[in-house]
Amino acid sequence: MEMNYELKTDKSFDEAIKSIKEHLEKCKFGVLWELNFKNKLAEKGFEFGRDIQILEVCNPGNAFEVLGKNIEVAYFLPCKIVVYEKDDGMYIGMVRPQKLIELLGDDNLQRIATSIESDLKKAIQDASK
Repeated sequence: MEMNYELKTDKSFDEAIKSIKEHLEKCKFGVLWELNFKNKLAEKGFEFGRDIQILEVCNPGNAFEVLGKNIEVAYFLPCKIVVYEKDDGMYIGMVRPQKLIELLGDDNLQRIATSIESDLKKAIQDASK
């Protein structure tokens, strides 16, 4: 099973970011913070030739539940969605929550991780269309 989940989109960088934000909201995830790496690196004197933006996202109910079961989940929070440009196009993706939770070896969290991953996959699928 792959560590990442990503889909290619025909949307522009800005359209993909707008679309993923809209679809995350439909799945009850809010964007807590954003980082445009291309712009940040340019501020520091490094010209990076591709667009890449990280969105840290959270569903407060899910966060409350998983942190209540295992505080070490905090190492993986918030979830990250990435919109980036590769040589062959624009992508929207994430590190799969189920794979991260497996690292803790806590089987009680798998149900929640599966649900979170399902919601985030749906947002990525819908946003990439």
